[in-house]
This record gives sequence, C-alpha cells and structure tokens, in this order.
Amino acid sequence: MAMNRDMMAKIAQMGAQLAKAQADLAEKRVEGTSGGGAVHLVLTGGMKVESLKIDKEVIDADDVEMLEDLLTAAMNEALGKVQSLQMGQLAGLAGGLGLGNVPGLK
Repeated sequence: MAMNRDMMAKIAQMGAQLAKAQADLAEKRVEGTSGGGAVHLVLTGGMKVESLKIDKEVIDADDVEMLEDLLTAAMNEALGKVQSLQMGQLAGLAGGLGLGNVPGLK
C-alpha cells in the first residue's frame, strides 16, 4: 500500500507541476521575423498568435508567393522558439521528479 500512496502522491505532484508549467508557458512570448523585419509575428508559449505585423512594402498583389514565404518563415522561427521553451519546461519538470535520465529530456 505504501508504494501505491507514494506513486499517487508523485502523480499528483507531477500533475500540479505540469499545470504550473503550462500556465508559465502561456505567459511567455516569442517573436518570429522575416524579410529583415518586414513580417513580425508574436506567439505565446501556448502557441497562440498574439500579433502579426506586415510592412506595406511586402504586399504585392502580383507576388503573393513572396508574402506567403515571408509569413511561413516568420511562423517557423516563432514555432521553433516555442518548442525550445516547451522542451526547457519539460526537462525542468522531469528533473524535478527524478526523471533526468529520460532520453531527450536533458
């Protein structure tokens, strides 16, 4: 029975830490830019778009593909930063629970 209580306590602790980590991530902001700053995107750590700004100079009805490429590049940059934030939070959470030897969570 003691093992079950210990396990349940650890699971409850992990759930509380996970909820806190998710709340902390949602408050963080990352930026993605492209075209020398012509496209600027801000995402939350919870992967919600907070803002998107596009300079008028890159809006050309005859070259929609360029704008699509700029938006894609800015989004990919911001998503990469969010992923890094998430991995950092997950590694910290795993380390706090004594799970530091889980592959990919260093």
